[in-house]
Amino acid sequence: MTDSNNLPGRKSKYPAPDTLFAFDERGTQLPVEFDDGGKSSGVESEDIGERIASPFDPSKIEVQTRTPTVSLLLNRIRRDTIDLAPDFQRRAGIWTAKAQSRLIESLLLRITLPTLYAAEVDEESWAIVDGVQRLSTIARFVDPAAIEAEPLRLTGLEYLTEFNGCSFADLPGRLQTRLEETELVVLLIRRGTPEEVKFNIFARINTGGRPLTRQELRHALIPGRARSFLYELANTEPFLSATSYSVSPERMSDREMCLRFLAFSLNSPESYASQDFDGFLRSAMHGINSLSPEELATLKGQFAHSMRAAERIFGAHAFRKRFPGYNRRSPVNKALFEIESVSLAAMLPDEVDLLEDRRSVVEEKFMELMDDPTFMGAVSAGTGDVGKVRHRFREMNRILQETLDA
Repeated sequence: MTDSNNLPGRKSKYPAPDTLFAFDERGTQLPVEFDDGGKSSGVESEDIGERIASPFDPSKIEVQTRTPTVSLLLNRIRRDTIDLAPDFQRRAGIWTAKAQSRLIESLLLRITLPTLYAAEVDEESWAIVDGVQRLSTIARFVDPAAIEAEPLRLTGLEYLTEFNGCSFADLPGRLQTRLEETELVVLLIRRGTPEEVKFNIFARINTGGRPLTRQELRHALIPGRARSFLYELANTEPFLSATSYSVSPERMSDREMCLRFLAFSLNSPESYASQDFDGFLRSAMHGINSLSPEELATLKGQFAHSMRAAERIFGAHAFRKRFPGYNRRSPVNKALFEIESVSLAAMLPDEVDLLEDRRSVVEEKFMELMDDPTFMGAVSAGTGDVGKVRHRFREMNRILQETLDA
């Protein structure tokens, strides 16, 4: 059996399960996010407390139902007018050959597949939001070169067992035609629909299987350099080491953490005023797409500096809550990741050295914050609230500065 924890860029095992959780003062286990295998992602689940600031104008919402054939969709893939987000880990390349073969068998048996969801990027291009795995499987079988994949040979079929071991070319012509002429249902959100409405619609309809996370939606709907840059940061040794190799990349929690660092590095916490935290992160992705290679290199250096500093000062408990009397290590907290990483990125090397020398003082002051209901609320519930964002950044900067001045 394959160990699902053996992921590229990660150590072969996450820490033992009992090191991934913490308990509050009542002994209640902190909630965590889960990956597709039902295992802890190593990240504390979060309530950002989002709300719709103003109602959407229904006239700006344009959704169409399309029924293209498999052949037409493959032509779009060949011409790069369908974006399958090739590094979209959770949706592409995770099914077994048997599972993929069963999907092909369903098409050959004329069993209707679930609806594909897509967003129109421009007049010709679509970004597939839900259905990447299904479409990738079809492409891998019919035209693997279109997605630069290994050809799929059918295996484990339930009904058409005589075709086990067959490739597309091995099928009778009538079955090849049946596949190519199969119509798939695509729900397409037109490009004139405002971005915030588009994200809201996908969040509402995203109910099949395991719903996409917000970062997976951002990844699917906002193409550009930000995608690969977040992947690069999440796979740097400083990040992996500072988070103790405990954050699973499957649901893109690691990339969201990196995005939050970048968002608050490019925009000061005091400038955050929208009450729309998801919109703030989407805007940051667009901003990253417009940066020059030199600017990206500078941000990457600042990120590495902050990760090393966090590990030196906070040790194994970097970016995690701590509770008096409980020594188990908590899951990574995204709000704490923001404030620790961004605050430390601004520190000079000699200041980091001094904070490391006085790490016992930092720990004492941090534990005082953990005992402050207002601060705990700012990193636990409604974390996208403007007041809570500013409060947690001010408090983290305060304890670091007081330590330096001691």
